[in-house]
Amino acid sequence: MKHMMAVFLVILLAGCGYYSSKENGENNQPKIYNKTVEKTSEEIPVERFRPFQSYKKDINVLLLGVDSRGGASSRSDTIMLAKYEPLNKQVKLISLMRDSYVTIPGYNKSKLNHAYFYGGDKLLKETVEKNFNVKIDHVALIDFQGFINVVDILAPKGIKVDVSKPMMKDLRISGEPGIHVLKGQQLLDYVRFRHDARSDFGRVARQQEVIISLKDEAVETLGSFEGIVKLPDILTEVANHVDTDIALKDYLTLGATFILNPVSNVETLRVPVENSYTNKYTKHAGEVLNMDMQRNKDAISEFLSKEVSE
Repeated sequence: MKHMMAVFLVILLAGCGYYSSKENGENNQPKIYNKTVEKTSEEIPVERFRPFQSYKKDINVLLLGVDSRGGASSRSDTIMLAKYEPLNKQVKLISLMRDSYVTIPGYNKSKLNHAYFYGGDKLLKETVEKNFNVKIDHVALIDFQGFINVVDILAPKGIKVDVSKPMMKDLRISGEPGIHVLKGQQLLDYVRFRHDARSDFGRVARQQEVIISLKDEAVETLGSFEGIVKLPDILTEVANHVDTDIALKDYLTLGATFILNPVSNVETLRVPVENSYTNKYTKHAGEVLNMDMQRNKDAISEFLSKEVSE
């Protein structure tokens, strides 16, 4: 069975929303995306969960949202690199624009999300590592239904967001633009919206906004005695929708770390960074973001290595 470091990934994956759901396999076990994320044969024994150990080392996780789970023509429309610093109680989140023009190992230069189309999460992981000079420890994926269920679990009353006039029709909201409380499906539509002047750039900003909001909801929901009691049930539910290669022992320890020492700060970066790219048309890939690669590698390195904010 796939093992989920659910509590931590709940916080990080909440805004990765361009996915579709697919039936689970035998015994209600989720299927492996493109068969590239390796799993062990261990199962999650809820009765063995003991939330008293803590995780101490930093960890880099590549977070992916795919538009079709395991399909031959799947694409990854959401690509994020998250660095979890448990001792600093901090998450650093980098949104990698899907139209970034990069070198894909074994292929020509193309859009970053084409790497998933060509070779699944394994090739996308290799592409991110080689183009941006970062080490990725693990990969995690989520689906459409996973996003909705996770939001409904951790924020059953919904999340407040600022809905613009162009969004009202897409989100099927009546009334006036402004602050609205959105739940699962509507919140998914909110982070997917791209029919305005900001297009993908606005979508990335909304992903990061929702992740931070969900982090706050997770701290409130899981920080209480009642939340700790319900944790095994929450882990089991989320496990049906999040797919990762993180080992069981690390999954349990990371979940316990969040409970005992919750994240207090989430910092974000978008790549390409401002004034480091131009729009370019290519015959083989269409419109792309042609980046100054060295400038963006330097920005990522500085962002990941900088000290925790005061």
